[in-house]
Amino acid sequence: MLFERIYDEDLSQASYLIGCQATGEAIVVDARRDIAVYQELAAKNNMTIGTVTETHIHADYLSGTRELAAATDATIYVSGAGGMDWQYGFEGERLQDGDTITIGNLTLQAVHTPGHTPEHLSFLVTDGAFSDQAGYLLSGDFVFSGDLGRPDLLDEAAGGVDTRFEGAKQLFRSLQEKFLTLPDYVQVHPAHGAGSACGKALGAIPSSTVGYERLYSWWAPYLASGDEQGFIDELLDGQPDAHAYFGRMKRENRDGPAVMGERAPLQELAPGQVAADLAADTVTFIDTRSADQVHQGTVARSLNIPAGGSVATYGAWVVNPEQDRNPLVLLAADQEQAHELWDHLVRVGIDHVAGYVTSLDGLPLTTPALIQPAELSDLDPAMVLDVRNRTEYGNGHIPGAHQLNGGRLMWHLDELPEQGTIVSYCQSGLRNSVAASALRRAGYDVVELDGSYSAWTTWQQSRESAPTS
Repeated sequence: MLFERIYDEDLSQASYLIGCQATGEAIVVDARRDIAVYQELAAKNNMTIGTVTETHIHADYLSGTRELAAATDATIYVSGAGGMDWQYGFEGERLQDGDTITIGNLTLQAVHTPGHTPEHLSFLVTDGAFSDQAGYLLSGDFVFSGDLGRPDLLDEAAGGVDTRFEGAKQLFRSLQEKFLTLPDYVQVHPAHGAGSACGKALGAIPSSTVGYERLYSWWAPYLASGDEQGFIDELLDGQPDAHAYFGRMKRENRDGPAVMGERAPLQELAPGQVAADLAADTVTFIDTRSADQVHQGTVARSLNIPAGGSVATYGAWVVNPEQDRNPLVLLAADQEQAHELWDHLVRVGIDHVAGYVTSLDGLPLTTPALIQPAELSDLDPAMVLDVRNRTEYGNGHIPGAHQLNGGRLMWHLDELPEQGTIVSYCQSGLRNSVAASALRRAGYDVVELDGSYSAWTTWQQSRESAPTS
């Protein structure tokens, strides 16, 4: 058996390619939309991808199931469980609890494990060439290393009302009836790792075992004692802010993400034409440099989405393709980097990229406004805005600051003052630069706190330790 984990550091998301080496057949589970990685991995191992499936209707990224099936002519399998409200809106074989998929000598058995979502499936994998017993569990967003999938996302991202409580009860039953009945040796391979917003304390290790989670997970004592209410209270307490774009992902993944097909290489654009398009507001410029570089000067009304590990995450914070119809122009070193940036963006459904430029020469520039911590009390802003998550805010914040997570900001503008200056900050300045750029593009008067909360706390400590005369 070939068992490969493909991990996206940007969205902390894991997909899997599993193949039978005897027959050369492979299945991909929980694929992302930039599918070359799966095709290349299959070709490297002389395999053909004939089947694609997914564990549930995802909220944090746009599924690549349909994209990969269209490119490989693979058969699609999706959950048919969970009730009428959570049925997929596109063609595919429907799986119920206990149904199986056969890939050569391999068998994947669908296990209905509701809680994170009503339709959620896990897959027990049996390598028939080695054993007639399952040795692996693809647990999706059911069980993570050291944590569980949060049951409140239907409330937070899909318009549900108090579904979290029933979801938490379902998780308790799924653990009792499905997970803890498995042998301790079964390996657990989840769909997310540390950094994902699909849980509150995900471990960084890529896999676990049923036995290890039974002994050491935070939830194990509640299951051992049958304390359902204690489990529910602990599970729901302290969940991180859910990014607002999750709602769009839920809808598109349920209905069926658009199939892009083969994408032509991005072309370098002439600065003069880009400048003209910017003046006409027919494109949106994406400055991919660091916050420090952006603060030295950037394209007017551009969005800051720094190149690196979080392009998809920050892109989805500030670009809503359901409303933002302009194609994007990326700042990139070359065509290779431009395409890599685009790969990250399509993972969250930001598909429309016009091309790239390699410098800011010839483009209209501006310098974002900054303020030093010592100057804050003299400014009297209309709002001091904390764009960190609520846990960070609860651990300490600037007095009087209003907390609104950067991933929810552009969907909750009604919480902001209609007039006056907004001073914004995060922990160190990176997230704040992303959020502030989006607010400026939307017409708000924003001043960034230089160095953000870290600089403010350092300044406060220096004041407190300064000798008095």
